[in-house]
Amino acid sequence: MSEQNLSAVEKIKIASDGLRGTLKESLSDDYTGAVREDDTNITKFHGMYQQDDRDRREERSMKKLEWLYSFMVRLRIPGGLLKPEQWIAINDVAGKHSTGVIKITTRQTIQLHGILKSHIKPTMKAFNLAGLDSIATCGDVNRNVCCTANPSESPVYDEVFQYAAKISEMAKPKTRAWYEIWLDEERLTEKTEEDPLYKDKYLPRKLKVGIAIPPNNDVDVFINDVVLIAIIENDKLVGFNVGAGGGLGTTHGNPNTYARLASILGFVENDEEKILKVVYEIITVQRDFGNRSDRKQARLKYTIDKLGVDRYREEVEKRCGFKLEPARPYQFTMRQDRYGWVQDYKGKWHYTVFVENGRVLDDEKIKLKEGLYEIAELGKCNFHFTTNQNVILSDIAPKDKAAIEKLLKKYKIIEHTENASAIRKNAIACVALNTCGLALAEAQRYLPTLLSKIEPLLEKHNMKSEDIILRMTGCPNGCGRSPNAEIGFVGTAYGKYNLHIGGDREGLRLNTKFKENLDEAQILETLDELFAVYQKEKKENENFGDFSYRKWIL
Repeated sequence: MSEQNLSAVEKIKIASDGLRGTLKESLSDDYTGAVREDDTNITKFHGMYQQDDRDRREERSMKKLEWLYSFMVRLRIPGGLLKPEQWIAINDVAGKHSTGVIKITTRQTIQLHGILKSHIKPTMKAFNLAGLDSIATCGDVNRNVCCTANPSESPVYDEVFQYAAKISEMAKPKTRAWYEIWLDEERLTEKTEEDPLYKDKYLPRKLKVGIAIPPNNDVDVFINDVVLIAIIENDKLVGFNVGAGGGLGTTHGNPNTYARLASILGFVENDEEKILKVVYEIITVQRDFGNRSDRKQARLKYTIDKLGVDRYREEVEKRCGFKLEPARPYQFTMRQDRYGWVQDYKGKWHYTVFVENGRVLDDEKIKLKEGLYEIAELGKCNFHFTTNQNVILSDIAPKDKAAIEKLLKKYKIIEHTENASAIRKNAIACVALNTCGLALAEAQRYLPTLLSKIEPLLEKHNMKSEDIILRMTGCPNGCGRSPNAEIGFVGTAYGKYNLHIGGDREGLRLNTKFKENLDEAQILETLDELFAVYQKEKKENENFGDFSYRKWIL
């Protein structure tokens, strides 16, 4: 493609000198809380987004003040596993440099909001001392690799989990820019590092990898650009079904954008070299064939639809030098987290804590942040994040279980987890307002309130214990995975949402827009009507998603 047809972002990447840009100069500009315009694209590759407090935009504009800029920093934690000392470090960094809220994301990692420009470098240095970094957690590269979270799912869990770290390392950019800018490493050569995978333009858009262990699709594996489904026979990992082309983001009013679930390409035996090679070449095909002129058409899902699944597979196989085998049978039966205590095949214990919308903080209801900090100080468990925005206190020896349970009770974390309704435990919301620049409506700040009004409707219709999966996003970009829920809310304007229904319980079918631009009263009235029909007409053991698909979508 000629350079004149490249989007503006593509030209910025090419001219960035290996993602260095003019970030050092931007950081030294103390007359503004922002970085230079081109550098806002480069910072994403370093794991951060420039944001501002949208609640205060109007006030500051009226006073002719610059918007209140700050940065969100996201960590790279393949598979979402932290040691207790790393949790303590994140807690301390959050208190010194951010809003104080530790945010668990839908990709099994942590992000901190409200970091001022002058605090970014101290934040990065503190993370580095804890063995953590934010490299390639945003931007047009492979994002944080997700993997089934609970070790109790399978005797070969550890073997599957290791692939998350291996893929993450393989797909990490080769530039040393992050270390030079944030850790003050000396640049060894003026020549930009060669990167065989990303070259000088990186990918056309972000790319996400998910690894699932049936029968639990807890990672929502099909929403990823690259999909690995572990095939386990007789308690042995024999390989992975490999897929490509998932993605949920759309644009209101643009019918050429759409949500898509990944297509299975085939099976690869459990050979590390082969598995990494297939993932690598799925990425290179997207690098070489993806749209670099229109970013709204640049995700892998559009590339695979443009080429066709068979053509994409053939190109991957040609680059790999071997054929993919036919996909092996598998079955998903759920995608929820297993709350409370679970013991794995090695005898170790794991406690899944309910964290509403992934926000770890202390409030009038529960001192969750303080409680988890004291648990971390024991040094008796790891912290394992789920893509449902919860945290598993994992790998607890039987002799240490009582000490951790004592603290869980002291801080009422067990009570908090057990008392939450089924629909609340399964709900997800994106960050949205007040920091996301793309948000059209509230999500994480509003969903708890809306759920408190939906719960009485469920009780009214004898549905309180049903594991309905409900999700909300403040815009159509899909970060809260609302298109892949039984009930999805997509923000259209402040206080208004499109209502989507008909997704399934296992994450194998997208939902469909049912009504547009509903306010709260209309949402509750509509759900009341839908629940009444469901209870009257459902088949035996038919869940709400399957019923609503059959009744109103087909």
